[in-house]
Amino acid sequence: MKLGVFTTLLSNLSLKEALNYFKTLGIEMIEIGTGGYPGNAHGNPTELLSDAAKLAQWKQTIADSGLEISSFSCHANPLHPNKAIAADFDKAIRDTILLAEAVGVTQINTFSGCPGDCEDSKYPNWVTCPWPNDFGDILKWQWKEKLIPYWKELVAFAKAHGVTKIALEPHPGFCVYNTETVLKLREAVGPEIGANFDPSHLLWQGIDPVQAIRVLGKAGAIFHFHGKDTKIDAANTAVNGVLDNKPYTDEINRSWIFRSIGYGRDESYWKDVISNLRMVGYDYVVSIEHEDSLMSQNEGLSKAVEMLKRCLITEKTGEAWWV
Repeated sequence: MKLGVFTTLLSNLSLKEALNYFKTLGIEMIEIGTGGYPGNAHGNPTELLSDAAKLAQWKQTIADSGLEISSFSCHANPLHPNKAIAADFDKAIRDTILLAEAVGVTQINTFSGCPGDCEDSKYPNWVTCPWPNDFGDILKWQWKEKLIPYWKELVAFAKAHGVTKIALEPHPGFCVYNTETVLKLREAVGPEIGANFDPSHLLWQGIDPVQAIRVLGKAGAIFHFHGKDTKIDAANTAVNGVLDNKPYTDEINRSWIFRSIGYGRDESYWKDVISNLRMVGYDYVVSIEHEDSLMSQNEGLSKAVEMLKRCLITEKTGEAWWV
């Protein structure tokens, strides 16, 4: 496995400056934001695809750093009921695929998206319960009329341009948010759909990432992995549960907050996560996504790097010499 980082952490720096800093920490791979919610500070497909010289210089900057690209990320909601917003997000995803084709990257990361409850909706409607029966009806409509048709067409477009893996990050607020929904869409659309596995969003839902890794891994559905933790506040959760819409910066009152690796769960836990990834055959990147509101960019990233360096398994196994 290789140690990576989601470069949007340092969108305030130029690509070259960010890469130089990552290199000093021992980072090996980079996940570059190319549009949607993460922005495209380090990789704007529209600019790069319209200017061959600029694209060549961009590629050279990355090559000179010695870092590899793990994926392009354009986390977005291409199924937003506002058609103008949906069109912008859809374009960001398709442009990302075209950029991937231009540089030989075969996978992208994004969200599944979430429609509204009907054709006239203004806002997404994330269904979390089956009753009243309206919610069950909405969910069926979303999957049948919006989600599955969109991803079938998008996968065909991606394959035509050399992108064979679309890693959807299971994220509450979108139709794909847990293990079951990853596999449900994968079964409906095809093996090109998999997971950008982010433990932080699973943990606060009450999901055990290790068990989810085993299920998704056995299905061959883990394409990319985010190094990110979540800390559950036992006192606040005991009173209000885990569904919490208070601002992320209201840390002391929230039921949970995102943490850097090691500040939600300890080192032995992360070694178990890494070991289970190896057991299911995942041997790619652990890409650090730093969103810890209690730590600076530098401290949050550097401490996550220190922890993961002790946890990652990087060498190939040999023969079982002891048997």
